[in-house]
Amino acid sequence: MSSGDWRPSAVLETLRLRAVLFARLRAFFAARGVLEIETPLLSRAAVTEPHLASFVVSEPVGTQGPLRYLQTSPEYAMKRLLAAGSGPIYQICKAFRAGEVGRRHNPEFTMVEWYRPGLDHQQLMEEVAALLGALLAGYVECAAPQCVSYQEIFRRHAGVDPLAAGVSELRAAAQHHGVDAVAGLTAEDRDGWLDLLLTQVIEPCLPAGPLFVYDYPASQAALARLNSQDERVAERFELYFNGLELANGFNELCDPAQQRSRFARDQQRRRAAGLAAVPIDEHLLDALEHGLPAGAGVAVGFDRVVMLAAGASHINQVLAFPDERA
Repeated sequence: MSSGDWRPSAVLETLRLRAVLFARLRAFFAARGVLEIETPLLSRAAVTEPHLASFVVSEPVGTQGPLRYLQTSPEYAMKRLLAAGSGPIYQICKAFRAGEVGRRHNPEFTMVEWYRPGLDHQQLMEEVAALLGALLAGYVECAAPQCVSYQEIFRRHAGVDPLAAGVSELRAAAQHHGVDAVAGLTAEDRDGWLDLLLTQVIEPCLPAGPLFVYDYPASQAALARLNSQDERVAERFELYFNGLELANGFNELCDPAQQRSRFARDQQRRRAAGLAAVPIDEHLLDALEHGLPAGAGVAVGFDRVVMLAAGASHINQVLAFPDERA
């Protein structure tokens, strides 16, 4: 019996719009001398961050080959190219995150990621804004972006200092704004309470148009450098547009010892959360030992940019075949 859902969920006009935006994207980077590259979707290593879940791919039944992991981001492999002397690079690729399904999420999605040796995260924010303007021209009014620090936006909308407040103060702020804890959020999970305040209290208050939020807490640094003047702060930014998160960027960490330490801390957090440890990417650590040029990098959710250009309210409206039709 037919399932009745063989047709694409996006109308053909929107699929043509995707093609236009892909062409604009490539033209933008070609004009700036940024090389388009490709890296593997499958890896023997996986991302260690506890809040990201990788799809695991096993060898055929009866064989003993190692597990493979579908990439949640091409970051590790792209940094190996940077260490090998590639210069500025970008990639348009598929990325995969298990369990991420919703109005703005599909487990398989399109990511645009690029790296700029010699730039810091503030300079890269300017290029991200330029790209967004080039992609959305003729579809959405794209004013000059506002910029605000993570600390200031929490003070403004949640009434709490995210760099200084303890967990009890964060919980009190959430309760003051009528937000209850979510399942799995423990009383000790400080970053979890920060994320809860961000998504439930702050993001609904974000202004229309593009907005950069920068200088996140060091505990949320991931692969970003810490600020040399204030080690409570990581040199990281996110871009929102009309409250929709579009991009996540870093002034990249180049220190192999510090990166190994962060991987080990992630593994501890995974165990504490009841998650299995995953193989760390020794190739990346070797590349950092060889020498990663100082620079900044960013990942942009391309499907969400298409949502903005098309005026779509659900990611399925801009995908040919989302998860339930794949």
